[in-house]
Amino acid sequence: MTHKSVNTFTLLNGLRVIHQQDSATAMVALNLLYNTGARDENPELTGMAHLIEHLMFSGSANVADFDGELQRAGGMSNAWTGNDFTCFYDILPAVNVETAFRVESDRMLSPAFSQHNLDVQRSVVIEEFKQQCLNRPYGDMSHYLRRMAYKVHPYRWPVIGLTPEHLERVRLDDVLEFFDRHYSPSNAVLAVTGNISFDQCKELCERWMGDIPARDVAPRLYPEEPLPDAPRVLEASGRVPYTAITIAYPMDGYRSVGYRAADAITDVLSNGKSSRFERRLLAGTDMFNELDASIIGSEEPGLLMINARLRDAGPEAEARAIEAIDGELKLLVAEGVTEHELERAKNKFESQQTFNNLHYANRANTLAMVMMHSEHPGDNVAAYRALTVDDLNVTASGIFLPDHRMTLIYRPDKSL
Repeated sequence: MTHKSVNTFTLLNGLRVIHQQDSATAMVALNLLYNTGARDENPELTGMAHLIEHLMFSGSANVADFDGELQRAGGMSNAWTGNDFTCFYDILPAVNVETAFRVESDRMLSPAFSQHNLDVQRSVVIEEFKQQCLNRPYGDMSHYLRRMAYKVHPYRWPVIGLTPEHLERVRLDDVLEFFDRHYSPSNAVLAVTGNISFDQCKELCERWMGDIPARDVAPRLYPEEPLPDAPRVLEASGRVPYTAITIAYPMDGYRSVGYRAADAITDVLSNGKSSRFERRLLAGTDMFNELDASIIGSEEPGLLMINARLRDAGPEAEARAIEAIDGELKLLVAEGVTEHELERAKNKFESQQTFNNLHYANRANTLAMVMMHSEHPGDNVAAYRALTVDDLNVTASGIFLPDHRMTLIYRPDKSL
């Protein structure tokens, strides 16, 4: 299939490939996106997907030094793990592009999972856990928020895991089983952008990845998260300078009008100097150091969040801040979003998407997601453009319900 210079095809093993040539650069980007992440983990072995991301850089059957191979070819690589997906990407000169296909195919087929590599990377990830979650101000807020917001769904733990003790329990057999059940070519998409023709891309994909056998992918059998039936409040403390408050509400997952409407609502509330929070609460009061609204951007039903840092401490300051935020949400539901606010949100979204995708490497990431969602380039902007004021108002009325409100109050620990 060809769509505005974007080409797609599927190998016999199920690997879906999307390609776009950009002759203005001398480089090529490969983005290999697997349909697996923290939501696929055993609740007793959380952090597994992120640990495997690290292990995938420990070499493979025929490539002892993954990063070294790419660096000698003038390139670089990196990766990220999310709750829904895991991504590996490479950037290198077009003249050496075959190196990326070769090394990526080898670790898709036979990564070097050994006890030694597991012990090394386990220590690295545990240290990362300590640095990001235990020793960084507000670093464990995500743990508290997810524990409060989710009771049965695997979104209840962050990507890095619930606790270092889970990582300590991981055995080599656990790693091998998780990889075998989720890292099949049929469970991945490959995006290739930059100075490479479609014919060359297809030939290299077939040469290096066409013979990798497909494997059965583990089904997702976890339960749906029920909606809250009463407000939830969780209080925590840590070594932080200011009180932080997160107010979260359940919202729809990616494949819905409600998802995009919720995203637009957060833009109306906090994106730009003319947004409601900026004008009325940040500039209009002395309560907040920071205040914004966002969504977690998940495939399955997620959270719309209002995040605040307060100038003053104490119960009175907290109550005033929550009341002020709640007042803005009630006003939005009662009076609705204006056509002007929605048009401004649409323009900002389209502008951001356009500028983000000017660079060939960013386009690889975008196209990988397009392919993963079985969409076409531009569908996301078109869906956002199609939103109506009614879409936003109906969505806001369904989200900002008192019984669905979940409030995390994270205070400075005066004993520290």
